[in-house]
Amino acid sequence: MTAKDARSQQGASLFDAAGEEAARAVAPLAVRMRPRNLDEVRGQPHLTAEGSPLRKLVEHAAPMSVLLWGPPGTGKTTLAYVLSQVTSRRFVELSAVSAGVSQVRAAIDSARAELGLTGTQTLLFIDEVHRFNKAQQDALLPAVENRWVSFVGATTENPSFSVVGPLLSRSLLLTLRPLPDEDMRALLDQAVQDERGLGGAVALAGEAAEELIRLAGGDARRALTYLEAAALGLPAGGMIDTAVLERAVDRVAVRYDRAGDQHYDVISAFIKSIRGSDVDAALHYLALMIEAGEDPRFIARRLIVHASEDVGMADPSALPVAVAAAQAVEFVGLPEVRINLAQAVIHLALAPKSNAVIKAIGAAADDVRSGRSGPVPAHLRDASYRGAAKLGHGKGYLYPHDFAEGIVRQDYLPQAAAGRRYYEPSRHGAEARYADRAERIRSLLDGSAGGEREPGRGEGSG
Repeated sequence: MTAKDARSQQGASLFDAAGEEAARAVAPLAVRMRPRNLDEVRGQPHLTAEGSPLRKLVEHAAPMSVLLWGPPGTGKTTLAYVLSQVTSRRFVELSAVSAGVSQVRAAIDSARAELGLTGTQTLLFIDEVHRFNKAQQDALLPAVENRWVSFVGATTENPSFSVVGPLLSRSLLLTLRPLPDEDMRALLDQAVQDERGLGGAVALAGEAAEELIRLAGGDARRALTYLEAAALGLPAGGMIDTAVLERAVDRVAVRYDRAGDQHYDVISAFIKSIRGSDVDAALHYLALMIEAGEDPRFIARRLIVHASEDVGMADPSALPVAVAAAQAVEFVGLPEVRINLAQAVIHLALAPKSNAVIKAIGAAADDVRSGRSGPVPAHLRDASYRGAAKLGHGKGYLYPHDFAEGIVRQDYLPQAAAGRRYYEPSRHGAEARYADRAERIRSLLDGSAGGEREPGRGEGSG
């Protein structure tokens, strides 16, 4: 190499370094505060602890294929970047929102060329990989199979449903969790003090920090973005308090403590509003909980309970709707899942109401606890095993399908509970139909309808 070439190369290196420094200076706070190694990664100890699969991949610098599944802002991109840094791999990032098969193949071809020329491995990171269709995901398979690249895919949706089987089976699936409050506090403190962050130019009041944690809902990127917006324009030594934060993010601080009175009072008002069929009040409390950072899984669980406790058989579709909303919480996540939760709330609030289901199981449980039960009648006992017939099991059992209406009069309850009624249906909504059906069946079973033990198509069998 000539002296001129050396000077040219040195100049290019200095230019690149200056460019990187300038890029870091204008990068968002969330980017500047990215961890530089696994020990700096917060909130995911199950992935970064000694002996974890991810730690082993890093320590052995082996080619890898990893799928990172978790809510937004939990560190999927950060982990991919850290993996590339600590294993000295080229970091190539594509977004499935904008990239197509041609970009994927170009990135793979470039990685193969780099591997062949310099021996440098490439970490190919695909953000939101679930947005790729089957053909686009299949285009990754040769590179993953032949280890031309180390593949890391990030997704907010369940990979079992959103990633093709061949890619899923070749990848290590790692689940990321929303950042706990204590990790979020530490991250905010570090961002305020660290030279990569705000460098101590401003201070963050404790109340504002707690509000940031609530607003973020476990999303570190959102917390740092709001912090940066609040710090913008403050003089040196300025204080970020709740008022400054409200102006910066254009959101009024929601007074809500997820572990205190507000948590219990708001969820109580929420359920009572649905029970009282006030859809507007129910939606108000739903919005309050979501904006305050309440765990959407907690809201979904309460909806599932309410669907049976206060709607029940008056609208049997209420329970599947509530369960579907809970599944959406897992598959979609915030902020979009607020729409699914709102749909379920509207359905349940406007549905006809009945508490007959909870009263029925409560009455049955009271009888059991009070001793009003007893042995299972002999004709209902299991007669499938050898020797059961000698014990009289199944003797005299009448097979309902052999009788008119599929119903035959015989004893089902233990003798001590004979004649007890637990389910007392209302006449609200669809339950009126079930009330008529229950009354007809009971009249046949107790003989008040004049039903005889006469088979419709032949004797029933045990």
